[in-house]
Amino acid sequence: MALKPSFSDEISNLLYAAHGNPINACIQCGTCSGTCPVANYMDQTPRRLIGMINADLKEDVLDCNTYWFCASCYHCTVRCPADIDIAGVMYAVKRYSIWNKTYSEDLVGPKFSEAFVKTIVRTGRSYEPILAPTYMFHFGPKDFFHEAVTASKMMLKGRIPVLPPRIKRLENFKNMIRKIIPLGESS
Repeated sequence: MALKPSFSDEISNLLYAAHGNPINACIQCGTCSGTCPVANYMDQTPRRLIGMINADLKEDVLDCNTYWFCASCYHCTVRCPADIDIAGVMYAVKRYSIWNKTYSEDLVGPKFSEAFVKTIVRTGRSYEPILAPTYMFHFGPKDFFHEAVTASKMMLKGRIPVLPPRIKRLENFKNMIRKIIPLGESS
């Protein structure tokens, strides 16, 4: 009978393509947390999140906002003395959270990530006018209006296309993506 993998094993398996050591090589030095530009906004530091993953504290990990607030700047990964791809860990937990729908409904990150992936799969490229509504409604009225005016000006100057651009051989691209991530029937 096959054993169910631990949460730590599941996250490690999501890092199969990452360079560097597995998360259980973490020495808990705190370099990642000390270099993270957004650590003050996280409810757990990157160091603590890795410790929680290694301790199989699945619910606690999935309840925190740390991986959603990650700026993807890779300072932590570059400076990690244990050579762990910490930014890759953050992406792995995001994927796990989205695939298992274990995120808080009030977060912008999961909705933005899903809209981004759907846009990429649909057209092969990112398209800002589709992505903007996932976060713009979280602004106050003044900031919302400012964003809308800026986007309109950019569109009028040709900096944002009116229609989403498509890539050549889109079906080949979709077939490749299906081998990497679960797309479901709606894509």
